[in-house]
Amino acid sequence: MAKNLSLFEEKEGRISVLLPFALGRVLDYKFDGERPEHGTFVRVPLAGRVVTGVVWEKPKEEKEVPLEKLKFIYEVLNVPTLTDEQRHFIDWVANYTISTPGNVLKMSMSSPGALKTLPTSMQYFKGKAAVDPARLTPARLQVLDVIDDGKERSIKSISKKAGVSEAVVRGLIKLGLIEGVERTKDRPYQPPDPEMKGPELNDEQKDAVTTLKAGLEKGFQPTALEGVTGSGKTEVYFEVIADILKNPENQVLVLLPEIALTGQWLERFRNRFGALPVEWHSDLGKAERRRAWRAVASGEARIIIGARSALFLPFKKLGLVVVDEEHDQSFKQEDGVIYHARDMAVVRAQLADCPIILSSATLSYETLANIERKRFSHVTLKHRYGGASFPDLTAIDMREAENPAGNWLSTALNEALKETLERGEQAMLFLNRRGYAPLTLCRTCGTRIECPNCTAWMVEHRLKRHLMCHHCGHSIPTPKFCPECGVEDSLAVCGPGVERLEEEVARLFPHAKRLVMTSDTITSPHKGAEMVARIAAGEIDIIIGTQVITKGYHFPKLTLVGVIDADIGLKGGDLRAGERTYQQLEQVSGRAGREKLKGHVYIQTYMPDNPVMAALLSGDKEVFIKSDMAQRLKFNMPPYGRLASILVSGPNLPKVEALSHELARRFPRDKGVSLFGPAQAPLARLQGRFRYRLLLKTNRKTHLQNVIRSWMKGVRPRGGIRIKIDIDPYSFL
Repeated sequence: MAKNLSLFEEKEGRISVLLPFALGRVLDYKFDGERPEHGTFVRVPLAGRVVTGVVWEKPKEEKEVPLEKLKFIYEVLNVPTLTDEQRHFIDWVANYTISTPGNVLKMSMSSPGALKTLPTSMQYFKGKAAVDPARLTPARLQVLDVIDDGKERSIKSISKKAGVSEAVVRGLIKLGLIEGVERTKDRPYQPPDPEMKGPELNDEQKDAVTTLKAGLEKGFQPTALEGVTGSGKTEVYFEVIADILKNPENQVLVLLPEIALTGQWLERFRNRFGALPVEWHSDLGKAERRRAWRAVASGEARIIIGARSALFLPFKKLGLVVVDEEHDQSFKQEDGVIYHARDMAVVRAQLADCPIILSSATLSYETLANIERKRFSHVTLKHRYGGASFPDLTAIDMREAENPAGNWLSTALNEALKETLERGEQAMLFLNRRGYAPLTLCRTCGTRIECPNCTAWMVEHRLKRHLMCHHCGHSIPTPKFCPECGVEDSLAVCGPGVERLEEEVARLFPHAKRLVMTSDTITSPHKGAEMVARIAAGEIDIIIGTQVITKGYHFPKLTLVGVIDADIGLKGGDLRAGERTYQQLEQVSGRAGREKLKGHVYIQTYMPDNPVMAALLSGDKEVFIKSDMAQRLKFNMPPYGRLASILVSGPNLPKVEALSHELARRFPRDKGVSLFGPAQAPLARLQGRFRYRLLLKTNRKTHLQNVIRSWMKGVRPRGGIRIKIDIDPYSFL
């Protein structure tokens, strides 16, 4: 390293570099020669090592270190620079979430391999040299026949296809009959064809497309595309994507909440555009991440489909953003930099001055409020595609229903399942609870088996024969003896999980082909696609699953949906309980009867008079949503007011409690800002750390971030204590 640094002998200037660490500021370095422009990736020395950062604008308030004390940059990387838009987006997210810009930058540098020299290989093709025909042996003629198609291949590939040794190929290279070129090992992506004809749209879809396209010339234009389940929202925004892609420079980003379950979406995209989009998610290997990152940065990747992290890819020219299932809480990032991808996507589109489409059958209250304020346009699809009718909904009051002892399926749902299977149709059972049972207790002493690290019960997973904490992942083999009193075979399970439900279904319908779909069984996008394909092909009779099965799947033979415990989400007093439960039940109900076969939905509930259930059964969601949002407005809660969560955690309970109360005492009593707490979090211990929560509430005019920065100024947690700030929290555990 020292030898390379010595090449810089003249002190020609200073640049600021942002590093992907929680440093809180940019660092200054010297450079020699031409000044690297903002957004350039550089290698610089830091604390005895060499790290990669990006040349950045220096905030005006930061003091400058004397030039003679600065170190020289080490290397300027041959990588596409981050655009002004991308850098402004990183700064904006950092400011909004009260995070360090370096931590946000880290998300844009999530493929270290993309910043290194790309691996290359020699590729060979037909040369132009002439040669004496007498020298062309039968083996050589076989090789020439293979490469006559003009395609580039490796020596190994040519020899294998021609059925000859590699020595024969090398001999032709020496003769000039085969020429070679060094190519990157990352093969180019097949571009989508926007001119391909899509499926025939109905009049309602055509009107929606016309409205959406009319706004494309306006630059930044947020539009909510609200359509009932099965109305064909995807095909509508595909038409808009096709229009955007006609400009060869434009790129399109589509965010989906469950990237592991996108098989049907990908197939529909390929049918529409003749190629697959570029994927971005955590399951990609290092080589694929490098290939995708570089293709996005260079502009080669025309359309990118990804999870929330795809939002931070280094787009060259973003022409459209689509957030599908925009209501889904999976878009909320709860660790590291805490942000909501839907909200940040709107900001990203604004910085790129491009349109954004927020699509859902059950729009979030935040989006509905923005429609009310005239900030978002609103396009609706009120009818199912292809003449399909809406399913019939029936509430089963479990307080009065016949339910055999030990069974979780009511008699009415059991009979409906039987009739559905007799017709050769498919059924889906929804229970939003993983594992076999949520609680294991001792019949002798009453001990409930809890996680040693968290304030949570251990969940039995009978298929894996262990108890597991769903918060920290701690697991133990299912014990034979009570860990408290030592009595053998005294442990009993309480409540159903999907595994227990599957056990009951297997007993009642032994010949039915069953499939359990949860985050435990869907371990990768490939696995998810395989499951969805089996269902679509009619190989499965009964699907049993958690919230992952509520996404926008289309199974023509699926006519029955049974919701086992519809009230789960209404317990606990969560601010968003009604909104979230309604969205979830509406989405899962929408899986039934999506084509010509009539659909039926049975909802097992102990609260049939709850406004959520009443709205579902009546089909009048507007009444429920208006009432629920009116309650939010009355108490100045989101989306009308603003919240911020301050979570204090640490290994020592008294110290956590003391700092929490100290923060409460320091809180600035500004007008329009309320503080609730401190109080122990509902999940009082997580991963061995004790937790206290404070909650701020303000009106929308108050600059919440400034209040928090002023409040936290000078606070220096010690003893392993951390302070986690969540602007616009969704989880209150």
